[in-house]
Amino acid sequence: MVIDKNSERVIIAGGGPVGLFAAVRLSRFGIPVALIEAAEMVNTDIRASTIHPPTLDMMEPYGISARAVDGGMPARQWQIRMHTTGEKAVFDMGCIADVTDYPFRLQFEQSKLCAIMGEMLAADPLVQMYYGTKIEAFEQDDESVTIFADQNGERVALTGRFLIGADGATSSVREHLDLSFEGSMYPERTVLVTTTFPFHEHLDDISNVSYCWDTDGNFSLLRLPDRWRVSLYFPEGLSPEEALDDKHLEARLQSICASSQAFNITDKRVYRVHQRIVERYDHGRVVLAGDAAHINSPTGGMGMNGGLHDAHNLTEKIDKIWHEGGDLSLLALYSRQRKPIAEREIMLQADRNRKRMTEKDPEKRRASLLQLQKTTSDAEKHRAYLMKSSMYDGLAAATAIT
Repeated sequence: MVIDKNSERVIIAGGGPVGLFAAVRLSRFGIPVALIEAAEMVNTDIRASTIHPPTLDMMEPYGISARAVDGGMPARQWQIRMHTTGEKAVFDMGCIADVTDYPFRLQFEQSKLCAIMGEMLAADPLVQMYYGTKIEAFEQDDESVTIFADQNGERVALTGRFLIGADGATSSVREHLDLSFEGSMYPERTVLVTTTFPFHEHLDDISNVSYCWDTDGNFSLLRLPDRWRVSLYFPEGLSPEEALDDKHLEARLQSICASSQAFNITDKRVYRVHQRIVERYDHGRVVLAGDAAHINSPTGGMGMNGGLHDAHNLTEKIDKIWHEGGDLSLLALYSRQRKPIAEREIMLQADRNRKRMTEKDPEKRRASLLQLQKTTSDAEKHRAYLMKSSMYDGLAAATAIT
């Protein structure tokens, strides 16, 4: 076994956006980091693709936002619309231009965001990257945490002052803490399809981010620089194989926008959506962040953003402990500040978004659309809605918790 007892560092489990951003922040605070990732390299799956304005605010000091904006697709406006009639409520992010230099939703693949941060960290002398390394166990005492892991068949043990579990929805850190992950699963299967078809050239006044009611269901359209992502919702009884069947997907896409040629699908995947959360995020010197602590419906694009906000808050607390003599109660404060926001501002809001868009009753749909149109026609209500949906309200609420 390779044993490294150097405790003057923070160990981060998970090389996704949350773990990588935590590593970037800690390094800039002058805190050494060991980042542990089970995969052999940065994940290349698109996964999340929406970055909200406050997240861009947070990443700006490190040069991440500039690179993301340069390579991404800003959505200054986004909409909720009746696909069959073209009626819509259009939200204009310019309403909050006074609070951010990024008054838009940025469509930029999670994989590319991770690649930017991974590249930065690979050249950082304060950061050690351990890819192909799976945490098998860990133990902690009053001063440190030691992890035991398998690195390509070789056993390794690393010690640090803290362990951040940012290793996703199937978190091994959460599992080893033996924590309950309370919540539920939505009955519908969601199919995410990526296609090069230019919807913007065929659908009148479509926004780069559009949530749509269709005759028999609903779908969402998110535009990336060279392709579109289409989220489709299918009945509970459909098997994964049936949901991903090429003929089935082709018929569904043709129902959204008829084309004389078959759709060029570059990626397709089916998944179930969960809403789950742990009771608390801090457990001695081991702390959870992102999907390891909470997962939610992707409707509204708040999952990855909420995890990045966790990382921002948590690393601020660790910096105060490390450099200013703060005690571990700051980790409990992190949990108190972020958990209620995940519950009330992220999970609840995402659930409402999903239920609104999966509503089948035509009268209830129309009532929702009329209410949304009233909101966008009132400057004060419009701004308030955007401050909430863009996650600024949640961040302000977290800061107010002591």
